[in-house]
Amino acid sequence: MTKVLIVEDDEVIAEGMAQHLAAAGLEPVRVGGGEVGLARLRYERPDVLVLDLMLPGLDGWGLIETARAEGIGTPIVVVSARGTEHDRIHALQIGADDYMVKPFSMKELVARVQAAARRGVRGLEEQRGEELVIEELRIDPRSVQAFVGGENAGLTPTEFRLLYTLALDMGRVASRDELLQRIWGRRATHRDRTVDVCVRRLREKIDRRAPRHTFIQTRYGVGYKLEPVPK
Repeated sequence: MTKVLIVEDDEVIAEGMAQHLAAAGLEPVRVGGGEVGLARLRYERPDVLVLDLMLPGLDGWGLIETARAEGIGTPIVVVSARGTEHDRIHALQIGADDYMVKPFSMKELVARVQAAARRGVRGLEEQRGEELVIEELRIDPRSVQAFVGGENAGLTPTEFRLLYTLALDMGRVASRDELLQRIWGRRATHRDRTVDVCVRRLREKIDRRAPRHTFIQTRYGVGYKLEPVPK
């Protein structure tokens, strides 16, 4: 059963989320603080983390940054009353995989959590696709990781899935809307920058470290492709 860790200090909201997730056949676990949430994330490794940002003690921002710095790749769905573009982009930049602004539909929450679970580490491991080697970049679905010049790039599951999707169609430009549907399971909305933010993170982890090539290329006004271009 898919285990979902809910870190939310509002008991009414947390209980509502837990009830809807349980009704959909998932296994929710609730905690009310950032420190205990991080501890449960470290030692129980749930399939998905549903995370509020405004928490007592360790807040959601700090929890995301700490988890990603420790190499924890659990998909993170942020649920927050903070709905500015800056907040959404910053959360995605530091390692969140999805972002929902309160108030939201519980049915949509369930759908997004299920989508996050499908693209998480377990789902990628089960696919057991072929390893891809493109110049100094090695993409290994078995470890759900990429290596640049032999060094681990430290990708999250969502970053890996985006990179692997582009690599399988190397040289073909994929639109933002196509990537959003294939990786995040939803259609683009006005000013949705989820794909752009994830591409920016890939460039930081792949292109900046690669000694001889850049790999993530932009087709302005269209989308992105993976193709090695000499630096």
